[in-house]
Amino acid sequence: MALPFGFDPGTSVALAFALLAAAFVRGYSGFGFSAIFIAFAALLTNPLPLIPVVFACEIMMTAFQARGIRAHIDWRRVGWLMLGAAIALPFSVAMLLSVGEDIARITISGVILLMALLLLSGWQLQRRIGALGHSSVGILSGMCNSAGIGGLPVAAFLSAQPMQAATFRATMIVYLTALDLITLPLLWMGGLVTWDTVIAALLAFPILGLGVWLGGRRFLAASPAAFRQSAVLLLLLLSALGLIRALVM
Repeated sequence: MALPFGFDPGTSVALAFALLAAAFVRGYSGFGFSAIFIAFAALLTNPLPLIPVVFACEIMMTAFQARGIRAHIDWRRVGWLMLGAAIALPFSVAMLLSVGEDIARITISGVILLMALLLLSGWQLQRRIGALGHSSVGILSGMCNSAGIGGLPVAAFLSAQPMQAATFRATMIVYLTALDLITLPLLWMGGLVTWDTVIAALLAFPILGLGVWLGGRRFLAASPAAFRQSAVLLLLLLSALGLIRALVM
């Protein structure tokens, strides 16, 4: 059986291990899967054809997690975030093409790095942000999602607010799933969704299940303080990976 996208066995094995690690992070934190996997894949191959695969994987992982997160989802936040993202998504690919992926990633990663450093200092918003604030962050997220990192602005924004860990995690999972469901048809119209996309997603299914299960067990054992610190440190790591990739590749 030929491997999708013409990958050789060595590249495929390396990507499978990266997929497992990224799925573990998603199972634990609710975000970070796309950014981690795409950053790693860029070291080995052109990551552009893999972006639809990553989005399909995000949707499949939600099926694994649906029962455990249902009671903790903040649907109001999800709705306002999605309103903003839906406005921005049709323009995000055009913007990416006009400024270049590297410039976009440097800008986005730089903003996330500053936000993560601020959060690491212990700073938090002292009140819940309203509909306009969430929709504005949704617009930023939609603009970022063509580069595969639409979840990071939202994760930084929600981390700065007083939220329970279970609510943060569940809301991120549902938002990212909705975001990917909107983005995938746009990628299909752009010619990025092929039979190789479908084959790669099916091959990834058992790896995703294992990674999400392991990450979910780790989440259940974590204290709220430890979870927040882990989320902020993950934002730092992902922003650094984005900057390194854009500056070195």
